[in-house]
Amino acid sequence: MATNAIDQTRRMLSLVTYLRERPGARVEDVARAFGITTDELISDLHVLPMCGTSFRGGDLLDIDTDGERIWWHNADAVGSSTGEPLRLAADEATALLVAARAVATLPGLRESDREALQRATAKIEAAAGESAGASSRLSVSFESEGGVFADVDRAISERRRLWIRYYSPTRDTLTEREIDPIRLFAVGHTYVEAWCRLSEAHRTFRLDRVAEIRLLDEPSDPPPVELRDLSEGLVQPSAEDPQVVIEVGPGGRWVAEYYPHDSAEELPEGGLRITLRAPDPASLRRLALRLGRDGRIVSPGELADSARDAARAALAAYGD
Repeated sequence: MATNAIDQTRRMLSLVTYLRERPGARVEDVARAFGITTDELISDLHVLPMCGTSFRGGDLLDIDTDGERIWWHNADAVGSSTGEPLRLAADEATALLVAARAVATLPGLRESDREALQRATAKIEAAAGESAGASSRLSVSFESEGGVFADVDRAISERRRLWIRYYSPTRDTLTEREIDPIRLFAVGHTYVEAWCRLSEAHRTFRLDRVAEIRLLDEPSDPPPVELRDLSEGLVQPSAEDPQVVIEVGPGGRWVAEYYPHDSAEELPEGGLRITLRAPDPASLRRLALRLGRDGRIVSPGELADSARDAARAALAAYGD
């Protein structure tokens, strides 16, 4: 599952403590405990050896894996077990304080995490003394989906239902619905996976398309679902799937954003020629009907013909 920077940072911090207490932990067990895939865990393990207790290095975490178990070779040498207090140089204190203040502004932080970070920052400022002065003249900010992310994150942690007004670009409409959020993830954009009470089905919502959001007092109670591995994207067509070519005008450019595709070539006057793969090309007839004058299926020819027949039948039904 792809994650955002906030989730990965939380996980990496927890992973250090978890591995310190479980020498030789099995890869599968650790991945299951953190709710991630083994590939994501291995990726984290590739980053951890570059971390240490000093910005200058020299005391990096010696963590590796043979694919089945995880070993931390210098756990006792890194940390408080050496008996020596942590000492920060001026540049280290500045970098740490600037980063801490920036993270404290992230809307995705739970309030308890934010308060703990602010207390730790105050202690570092007191310990750094005059060295902390330079950090007050620097600032770092992060882009995010603002309050939407924070509300969804809170709803998941508190197991509460959400009310949202959601924009659907395919229908160009705003709908009001109640959802039971299941998880947050990022695949290009940030999404919430949830059980939608309006459609009574498992749905995925992009956070930047949530026009309004409100936490409800009702408990979140989604039916059990098997979560997919989304590390390769929301939709994962196969190279063996039939190829389909669609041409759209300016009003249909959203197709390139919504559907995974092999290529999207610019056409005159703002259109696109999109090449994609679909395990069931016939399902794209609905896309052709939805596009109307904003797009057409170019190939394969039989699919284009069936889309035209479906459009004629729909028009005939309106005439009747």
